[in-house]
Amino acid sequence: MPAERSRPRTPTGPAMASFTLHGIPVSRGIAIGRAHKLAPAALDVKHYLVAEEHLEAEVSRLQQALVQVHKELQTLWNELPKDAPTELGAFIDVHALILSDPMISEAPLDIIRTRHYNAEWALLTQIDELSAQFDEIEDPYLRERKADIQQVAERVLKVLMGTAQILPATTGEDGFQAQMIIVAHDISPADMLQFRDRSFIGFVTDVGGQNSHTAIVARSLDIPAAVGMSGASTLIEQDDWLIIDGDAGVVIANPSALVLEQYRERQGAAARARKKLQKLKKTPAITKDGVEIMLMANIELPDDCPAAMEAGANGVGLFRSEFLFMGRNSRIPSEDEQFEQYKKAVVAMKGRPVTIRTLDIGADKPLDQTEHTALNPALGLRAIRYCLAEPQIFLTQLRAILRASAFGKVRILIPMLAHAFEIDQSLAMIAQAKAELREQNIKFDDDVDVGAMIEIPAAALALPMFVKRMDFLSIGTNDLIQYTLAIDRVDYEVAHLYNPLHPAVLQLISMTIAAGHKAGIDVAVCGEMAGDIKLTRLLLGMGLREFSMHPAQLLSVKQEILNSDLARIMPQTRKIMRSMEPNVIADAVEQLQLM
Repeated sequence: MPAERSRPRTPTGPAMASFTLHGIPVSRGIAIGRAHKLAPAALDVKHYLVAEEHLEAEVSRLQQALVQVHKELQTLWNELPKDAPTELGAFIDVHALILSDPMISEAPLDIIRTRHYNAEWALLTQIDELSAQFDEIEDPYLRERKADIQQVAERVLKVLMGTAQILPATTGEDGFQAQMIIVAHDISPADMLQFRDRSFIGFVTDVGGQNSHTAIVARSLDIPAAVGMSGASTLIEQDDWLIIDGDAGVVIANPSALVLEQYRERQGAAARARKKLQKLKKTPAITKDGVEIMLMANIELPDDCPAAMEAGANGVGLFRSEFLFMGRNSRIPSEDEQFEQYKKAVVAMKGRPVTIRTLDIGADKPLDQTEHTALNPALGLRAIRYCLAEPQIFLTQLRAILRASAFGKVRILIPMLAHAFEIDQSLAMIAQAKAELREQNIKFDDDVDVGAMIEIPAAALALPMFVKRMDFLSIGTNDLIQYTLAIDRVDYEVAHLYNPLHPAVLQLISMTIAAGHKAGIDVAVCGEMAGDIKLTRLLLGMGLREFSMHPAQLLSVKQEILNSDLARIMPQTRKIMRSMEPNVIADAVEQLQLM
């Protein structure tokens, strides 16, 4: 709840009430600027009846709006920046899938024809009915899809109403060149892309959680943000001065001159610290007591490799190959197309290893925009389950990856393994791909390493069957936490329960690292935890020696490693692992950062 304070003079001149809102911190840093509110288009929808002779014209108006939004989404996909976060392409695909569904593309047309509603009213009526149905669904993943449907409807309504978002000039009444902080009930990741080239420097939303779509985008774009601030879009006024403290999840509206100055000093110090980090690019990641750590980059496309090289990555720890398959109108990329992309990444990394994860689709990453949504996509036919069910698609990808291995160090990573037969079938498919290439006299690395993603509790609890068959392991902490705690990480209603420091999660991670060390195989962490500097020393203390993260996070993690002394950290970590009390664990992890 907002805390009312005195009425100080703000940078805008007049005396205005200052208040503070507390939400969920999702992206580090400080932003200072003016509020730009995004009002839901639904609030301004006009309701009127259409005459019989004008019904088809009204139907045509809605159809044209749907086509325009389709084009907008395709343009967003085509213009995705190189540093766009992992899931963003998938989010756009999900919105395109929803837009194509008859519940959006056809049902409102029937409402126009039968009830004579105008296009905006018909669309909103259909969305309200769908939302009510989604509210009754028990499954949290499917409930979260309501937000996606509402975001798609917002885009269509804005086209119909001619109110597509136009950002204002950034000069305030006082002549001060202020940058904008977006304030909204919710904001889709796709909309964030449209703002990023303007003076958009942060955002505040009523809803959202630590691992909601928009939170992930904010971290990857390095934009300060705070979400889950119920009522923020109502309490904050247009052009209010705002401070976002992304580290604390705090927003201060209309700050006093003293508070503003304090935060500007902190902001300046942070900028100087970031500049200092650039000097670490060529410095090896070695702890104070001489232990070298491998810092790898997560990428989605070969064009991400220059950023990884620029950050000083030791290689690519996770190449999410599914992004080569998406946004192609159901056309699967050929073996040659895939080979050229994999080869491009391998060559760009100049001899550094490139770990290519095989096709990981399903959940919120549908391959085909016309495919039916599973009852629970996170638990359905996805990742390796999909690949084994579509052996020709899998075999084609494996051949392409193996061909790329002739041009540099390549590792193959298999996602979502849980059963011994899945491991054995995957290895058999790799062997078949090798045999086919030999028959054609096509060169490849016959000794290419094959690893398993550990992202299901069953896998972490059955590690002997993995270390016996695989060359390396990579822990996908995002899904491991989600499946361990039965939490949909993008559902803001349960987002507060998503906790990487839950003792069960820590035990599974520690067990995996220990099992790998005992078997003499490498273990990496490639999920969000790898790039969180608050957890760097904890993971080091567990024995982790390979981190893989977004290139933007690499230098901050490297600095933590350079300042870490494993001889001091490891005993403290063992104490943490013996605790089952969340508060004790959280306090102890904070103490690790001070050691």
